[in-house]
Amino acid sequence: MGGAVSAGEDNDELIDNLKEAQYIRTELVEQAFRAIDRADYYLEEFKDNAYKDLAWKHGNIHLSAPCIYSEVMEALDLQPGLSFLNLGSGTGYLSSMVGLILGPFGVNHGVELHSDVIEYAKQKLDFFIKTSDSFDRFEFCEPSFVIGNCLEISPDCTQYDRVYCGAGVQKEHEDYMKNLLKVGGILVMPLEEKLTKITRVGPSAWETKKILAVSFAPLIQPNHTDSGKSRLVHLPPVAVRSLQDLARIAIRGTIKKIIHQEALSKAGNGLKNPPRFKRRRVRRRRMETIVFLDKEVFASRISSPSDDNNNSEDMEEERPEEEETKPSELKPEPPVNFLREKVLSLPLPDPLKYYLLYYREK
Repeated sequence: MGGAVSAGEDNDELIDNLKEAQYIRTELVEQAFRAIDRADYYLEEFKDNAYKDLAWKHGNIHLSAPCIYSEVMEALDLQPGLSFLNLGSGTGYLSSMVGLILGPFGVNHGVELHSDVIEYAKQKLDFFIKTSDSFDRFEFCEPSFVIGNCLEISPDCTQYDRVYCGAGVQKEHEDYMKNLLKVGGILVMPLEEKLTKITRVGPSAWETKKILAVSFAPLIQPNHTDSGKSRLVHLPPVAVRSLQDLARIAIRGTIKKIIHQEALSKAGNGLKNPPRFKRRRVRRRRMETIVFLDKEVFASRISSPSDDNNNSEDMEEERPEEEETKPSELKPEPPVNFLREKVLSLPLPDPLKYYLLYYREK
């Protein structure tokens, strides 16, 4: 499933392609996609396929196509401080991107059927927190994953602002999914071969919008125990942050504001930001074609013949810029983690510095 945009050479080019094709339409979603490298969620031997707009499955591990995830992220209309429930949370890739938008006062829960996938997701989450510079550029709402069948969630669980289900939902389970939402909440799920957005506008009132033709594996029905009783899934409690943790969030936020003000001050004094390498890309207008084959959906883009002349003009216009580029500018400078540098320069005891940096390895 996928193939709506051409493959990228790296994560940024994949996102460029998704933007150009209008699958990514808002700045918040773009920032989240750029902050987390999709290849980090692949097994090492399959990373060559990470930047293709295709789904990937190995055993129980599964990632949807980037075009699907971007449509889901846009449809959820995420905002800081909201609560999110991911049914079929898988590798945690989507949950981590959502966590970058929810911020430190959001709620980020996932339910996953397979214990080996839960362990895989926790490893990937730990790797992101310890090594990624994106962790310091955002205030992160860390996801919590529980094992179980998402059709067996305890009836006394809290309701959520946003819910996503990553498996095909049968019509008989539609109301069950709707009842997981707060009033004003948004549910996105594959329903009857369509990615569907449902907004709860009242206690018993709903608005439904079909987004995209898709093909997902169906939800797995619960297996009851010998006694005939289901195994209820209990979601994590919504914990109140400690004063110590709130202080760390506030201090990090203050330091980020200082860094931003210093950057503005330098820019005001005539100091320019270092030049950034911009990849030369030939842009083509495309038409969308969706092909159905044995219940698999392949969304593709093809060049419009009427745009052939425009393509050559684009190349003509961009060539001089490429020729003027100096060899020293072809390689992007390594990113600088300004928050980390600022914290390490503060006149504080080392244990406090490490606490402010979440004891990160990088």
